[in-house]
Amino acid sequence: MLFLLLCLLSLWFLLPWLRGPQAAPDRGGRNLTVLLWSWPFNKPLSLEGDVCWDMSGIPGCRLLSQRSLFSTADVVVFHSNELEKQRRALPFDLPRPQGQRWAWMSLEAPAATPDLRRYSNVFNMTVSYRRDADVTIPYGQLQPRETAAPTDAVPANKTFPVCWVVSNYQTRHRRSKVFQELKAVIPVQVYGRWSRKPLSAGALLPTISRCYFYLAFENAISKDYITEKLWRNAYLGGAVPVVLGPPLKDYQAVAPPRSFIHVDNFTSTRELALHLRQLAADQRRYREYFSWRRDWEVKLFTDWRPRLCAICSQFSRLPQHRVYASLHDWVHLLTPAASC
Repeated sequence: MLFLLLCLLSLWFLLPWLRGPQAAPDRGGRNLTVLLWSWPFNKPLSLEGDVCWDMSGIPGCRLLSQRSLFSTADVVVFHSNELEKQRRALPFDLPRPQGQRWAWMSLEAPAATPDLRRYSNVFNMTVSYRRDADVTIPYGQLQPRETAAPTDAVPANKTFPVCWVVSNYQTRHRRSKVFQELKAVIPVQVYGRWSRKPLSAGALLPTISRCYFYLAFENAISKDYITEKLWRNAYLGGAVPVVLGPPLKDYQAVAPPRSFIHVDNFTSTRELALHLRQLAADQRRYREYFSWRRDWEVKLFTDWRPRLCAICSQFSRLPQHRVYASLHDWVHLLTPAASC
């Protein structure tokens, strides 16, 4: 029995990667330190000054990107895209400090995510657009307005029924089939690289504002995957979004009620098209889709720094001993893949 106990204790200390993080370190009043191992898509940003306080109002959060400071970090963040592209994607050759947590971060849908099966029992945190991630970093969200906006805040320059901005058009996508069926009943103006009508950043929202409806069609169907197509293009562009992506309940969890139209609410694309035509002709009903703007506004997240700061704001409530036995399964919604 004593021999067995000694073996178990030896295994515990010799395999730190398999046992997950220890209790959060007692920081003694110092900042929580978050180290970004590689800048996403090799596009570095400045970390000078008190970034998290200045950008997000989060105190006591220190962001770093110097790998030489690995031993001082409470959390080390690894962006998924670089895991497959960098020679030293993970610092297995460095002694991992006790209590240090490793976080996997991505805003990509599972279909665009690298194979993660080699990273079993490595990561302690997920940082993702998904609402069930340890730290949720959405593409956008609602926030209360400081002052109420007019209830009739609808762009008055509507000249076209439906528009769509698309660059990655593939016939196998469900959204491509819906688009083809839709345009047979109601005109759809298409912009973007695929249509050879690219829009500059400055022209995007003014162009969308002239349309009654915008096709906020995601290029992947996955849990909670709701991108800037809804938050920026449709909501900020001033067009009613027609959404195709995750199930209705995922949109209802984050978007204002009666602010969008989900493709799945209709038995056919023709039925959807007829509904859009009727709605555009009824100004009273159409304006109801903008009533949420009186009390709410959209906050976009386009900078990685506030997303990293979110780790600090949520750190204290996270499980201290979590390890993802199969990160691949969690990402692809196969089985519960974390244990505490």
